Amino acid sequence: MKSEKIELLAPAKNLPCGLAAVNHGADAVYIGAPKFGARSAAGNSLEDIEQLARYAHRFGARVYAAVNTILYDSELDDAQQLIWQLYNAGTDALIVQDMGILQMDLPPIALHASTQTDNRTVEKLRVLEQVGFSQAVLARELSLAEIREISAQTSLNLESFVHGALCVSYSGQCYISEALGRRSANRGECAQYCRLPYDLLDGEGKILQQNKHLLSLKDLNRSAYLEQLLEAGVRSFKIEGRLKEVDYVKNVTAFYRQKLDEILEQDGGRYRKSSSGKTTFFFEPAPEKSFSRGFTDYFLEGRNADITSFDTPKSVGEELGELLFAGKNFYEIKTQQTLHNGDGLCFVAADGNFEGFRVNRVEGKRVFPFEMQQIPIGTKLYRNYDIEFDRQLKRNTSERKIAVELLFEDIENGFRLTATDEDRVCVSHEILHEKVVANNKTQALENLRKQLSKWGTTIFSVSELKVEQSEAFFIPSSLLSELRTGLVEKLEEARVERFRYCAPGNQARNHEAVFPQGELSYLGNVSNRLAEEFYRKHGVTKIAPAFELQAATGEPLMFTRHCLKYSLSACPKYSDKEIDITFPLSLRYKNRVLNLEFDCACCEMRVREKN
Repeated sequence: MKSEKIELLAPAKNLPCGLAAVNHGADAVYIGAPKFGARSAAGNSLEDIEQLARYAHRFGARVYAAVNTILYDSELDDAQQLIWQLYNAGTDALIVQDMGILQMDLPPIALHASTQTDNRTVEKLRVLEQVGFSQAVLARELSLAEIREISAQTSLNLESFVHGALCVSYSGQCYISEALGRRSANRGECAQYCRLPYDLLDGEGKILQQNKHLLSLKDLNRSAYLEQLLEAGVRSFKIEGRLKEVDYVKNVTAFYRQKLDEILEQDGGRYRKSSSGKTTFFFEPAPEKSFSRGFTDYFLEGRNADITSFDTPKSVGEELGELLFAGKNFYEIKTQQTLHNGDGLCFVAADGNFEGFRVNRVEGKRVFPFEMQQIPIGTKLYRNYDIEFDRQLKRNTSERKIAVELLFEDIENGFRLTATDEDRVCVSHEILHEKVVANNKTQALENLRKQLSKWGTTIFSVSELKVEQSEAFFIPSSLLSELRTGLVEKLEEARVERFRYCAPGNQARNHEAVFPQGELSYLGNVSNRLAEEFYRKHGVTKIAPAFELQAATGEPLMFTRHCLKYSLSACPKYSDKEIDITFPLSLRYKNRVLNLEFDCACCEMRVREKN
């Protein structure tokens, strides 16, 4: 039985983040292109992308470039030129949202459907596969059952988010930032209105919740569900975070590398990682010590109450324990954790605000802050900055090595060293040199083995060394070093070349494929003539312009499975409590009011701007 390739896909804000992702075990890295990426603050130069691709390819890891905004007509030529430049820089796939790209003259590069294409139905994903996509990022809101159903009816490679920040709206279907601030999420400029504090009002203007982050969700963590996701059909496990720094990438990538490796080691060979090399870590990964708003698996097993982060959109970190006692200049904390001078602790204050303080000094379970605050006894405390863990991450934290078998031989006029790596890439390097029989043959052989086993800071490690000589020769250590160095250069180049030769191109396209909808509203995000041409070619007869081109007055600005009716225990499907609430509900932020609608048949909440 042939093993299926499994991919751990990590984010890269920039080149250092991308290199860290590869070094900490990523099978693939996704990075923002110089422009047209859905994180406008995370663009990268072609030179950096080329450097990252060359580095990643030595390990058989891939680099995906995000070109996933919608495009305007004036940008189409620039986008096509950029795509060719990305291809020539070594990019392995494009992550795209705008279907106009499929009407362009494209290089032979794989296409991945961004989560912004709203990938949550079998019918949609079937068409994406038919028109040329090889991989699709599933909507975060899907359950295991829904993923299973999609997997059973398409051969698309399915990519699923497993960690990181959650958009409260279906991706690609959120227009609130554009409507209220003229910053389009579909153009990479989201202003994060979902993280703001709101008052929740009932139909009579009564305040039900005050100054709470009612659209803010916890962060995703599906590390406990990796096996179930595999069985459901997921083949690419994606970590969110193209705005995160190197330490986050190191910690979270290492954590999921360990988790996936444990599964792969126990599955009897059914799955294998899609890149090469064994990664060793010099720290213990702990995702709760990196930025998080608390964790949720979201809707993976259906609706649950533990998805929201109403108190704060900021990092909560790890739960420490509770406050036992407050002295004149210290707090005593009930905790199992070790505290350090310089840690950052936080808590939800009595007024509902999220507060924090820096630890100046620690004595056992007593912490002495720079400044005391009034914190009630019994308050739950969190640590969102662990200074010792941060120091660990600043050091060398990993080593990724590709195993090689070496064969040393003497040839007619010198010596030859041959390497065969774990992917069966084989190269040889020869040096012409006078062959002198050693006086001390045992010592000569020991030195030979010692010198040829020194691969130091290279990406290779020796798993086996065979020596086949007609005699035991005296060979200077400098010559063995030269032989080894030349072999490393050849092997690295051969690995990059092999990867280039084996890289998949774009998929065959079925021009007769019919799109599942005959009409597209503003939700289709059609913002240019090529996108319109694509949809008409695939059976769509009526196409409205994108919201960014012509604001759809009065239409919903956000579609979400997060439901405030459910949060208030007022959903008849999930609660039998009698709640005295007058509908409709609305959200208020300063002078802005947003009306809430509840589509119970679809189990969705919709948000509109009040006229």
